[in-house]
Amino acid sequence: MTDWLMVIGLTLLAGMAMPAGALLAGLERVRPNWLDRELRHGIIAFGGGALLSAVALVLVPEGIAKVNTLVSASCFVAGGLAFMWLDITLYRNKTPASQMAAMLSDFVPESIALGAAFAAGGNGGVLLACLMALQNLPEGFNASRELQASTDYRTLRIAKGFALVALLGPLCGLLGFGWLSAYPEAVAVVMLFAAGGICYSVFQDIAPQAKLERRWGPPMGAVLGFVLGMIGHQLTMG
Repeated sequence: MTDWLMVIGLTLLAGMAMPAGALLAGLERVRPNWLDRELRHGIIAFGGGALLSAVALVLVPEGIAKVNTLVSASCFVAGGLAFMWLDITLYRNKTPASQMAAMLSDFVPESIALGAAFAAGGNGGVLLACLMALQNLPEGFNASRELQASTDYRTLRIAKGFALVALLGPLCGLLGFGWLSAYPEAVAVVMLFAAGGICYSVFQDIAPQAKLERRWGPPMGAVLGFVLGMIGHQLTMG
């Protein structure tokens, strides 16, 4: 299979984890108390762990290898500030889709980075695609719950919308593969910017929601999410 087809397939697969998460959120009617108090928090924590592994194992190492220290630090901080600005803006406008906006704001740059990684060769693109899927599942879950609570949208309608959003993945991936791959420094900037934004999102939105009083199991989801990233990293290195 040619590389550009791999980019399309992997970014689409990672993106489709978003509607899959939305459908999972619709299972709350089966056992709502159990879902709310255990599974939901565990899934959120798992996504946070997967996001941290993407930052620590892919985005930052790949980014700092191509630009100097000042540029690396500036891009990382700029990403955090941009996500903070987005968070403040959505809060002030009382937008009922802040989780969906956060989901898109890391999915798009990561898809661009995945395409560029394939153009540059190596196994980083496959690892990044796996991590994207791991993080998009709980993000889709959380965004769907947010929309259900603030609108009259049903689960199936939300899942269909997320499936359309997933098509942005192949488009951005091909952009990175066909154009930005010729500019490795630009790709590094995108990776570090996304890493800073993800780091902000984890500690602003995900980690606080994962905590559950008198329950100690859900935080292990973060450990499991990160260790899956570690395993993937070691397998692709081999």
